[in-house]
Amino acid sequence: MPEGPSSEFPLFPLGIVALPGELIPLHIFEERYKTMIDECIGSEREFGIVWMSDDGLREVGCACAIDQVLERMEDGKMNLIVRGTRPFRVLERQGHLAYPAGVIEFVEDRDDVVDADLAKVAHEAYAELFKRATDRDPDPEELSGMTAYAMAATVDFGLDAKQGLLDMRSENARLRLVTRLFRAAIKRLELVDKVQERARSNGKVRFGAS
Repeated sequence: MPEGPSSEFPLFPLGIVALPGELIPLHIFEERYKTMIDECIGSEREFGIVWMSDDGLREVGCACAIDQVLERMEDGKMNLIVRGTRPFRVLERQGHLAYPAGVIEFVEDRDDVVDADLAKVAHEAYAELFKRATDRDPDPEELSGMTAYAMAATVDFGLDAKQGLLDMRSENARLRLVTRLFRAAIKRLELVDKVQERARSNGKVRFGAS
């Protein structure tokens, strides 16, 4: 049964998009966010990262749990690793706390059965991209259990693409999108390979105006 709205949920507007399962390094230096993180650590509470895009604060964000405090300085600044947990929608922003907060609701996927063929195609595209980028094959057992979120969390996509994944309420839709993204990334790597090969063949590649 879906959870009801949650009030006074700590919000961290940032120029990034977090995905469930993604590990994100954060440097905390503003007083209001030092207070927020201290409270989250003390109560073992999640907070939400919401993308502050050029068009304003997005409606859907990702809750995060503090995975590790790497460093805490004398002035209260902190370096953290946080882990994305689950998507939520901001229903109302609240300004009465010492840090940004809001009324949020956690959002659930529709009850679609995951299409095994879509998952297979997405895993194959991811495996090809992983191989091209690292010269290694992904672990087959680990790959077979990876969701669209899990695969996308390891690839540096643009923010619009990551937000698109976060906005979707269907794993099948996310699998279709990540497959397109992986294939586009593979084509870009192929283009880089061709440019490098041309550079080796003629000794020089020029960029920009002369």
